[in-house]
Amino acid sequence: MIYVMSDLHGMYSSYLKMLRKIHFCDADMLYILGDVIDRGPQPIQILQDMMLRPNVYPLFGNHEWMAMQCLDWITEEITDTFLASLDTERLIHLADWMGNGASTTLAGYAALTKDAKADLLDYLCEFQAYEELYLNGQTFLLVHAGLGNFDPDKALTDYTIDELVWERPNLEKPYFDDPNRHVVVGHTPTLMLTGKPEVFTSNGCSFIDCGACFDVGRLACLCLDTMQAYYV
Repeated sequence: MIYVMSDLHGMYSSYLKMLRKIHFCDADMLYILGDVIDRGPQPIQILQDMMLRPNVYPLFGNHEWMAMQCLDWITEEITDTFLASLDTERLIHLADWMGNGASTTLAGYAALTKDAKADLLDYLCEFQAYEELYLNGQTFLLVHAGLGNFDPDKALTDYTIDELVWERPNLEKPYFDDPNRHVVVGHTPTLMLTGKPEVFTSNGCSFIDCGACFDVGRLACLCLDTMQAYYV
């Protein structure tokens, strides 16, 4: 079976519960559409678990992309002295990330050994911007947020990372006219779209961020073979 999750946001216990619920095994494949980190209490633990599973395939979310702009040069505790040593570009990157819930990721990262930090950074570099899968006569495009500045004639490789991790899709207009081409995204919580923490599909696009890190949300997992959604 092929499964998709997104926006775990440090909810390690929910992640493990979901793996048990779907009976995830070596024969399965799991694509995680980014935003594994930040906000929730245990983002590093999720990443370290993912690293050990060759059948888990990570994609960039905006939170991993923000982290990548900072983690390779954050080598010490963030103090006033450290902040004063940063140039404007790095300060902007750090401020953007901190404003989006980076504290739990930074705390977990700081507790790692030097080798473990290097392993984590190497793993983040393996994240992909998107994936296309062919299953049951359909083409599935997996991407964190959507296709910003969409043009049906534009190759997927021509989209910038910002267009792929910060987009908010238009619910009233499909990306593709082909009924056998289906987009799966996270990033925009379904609570904002329908008021419910449930997978929502509109015009050939399935939204699977059900607000795992929110009190009124939950973690969702979509099975692409059956289009069945699971929740914890």
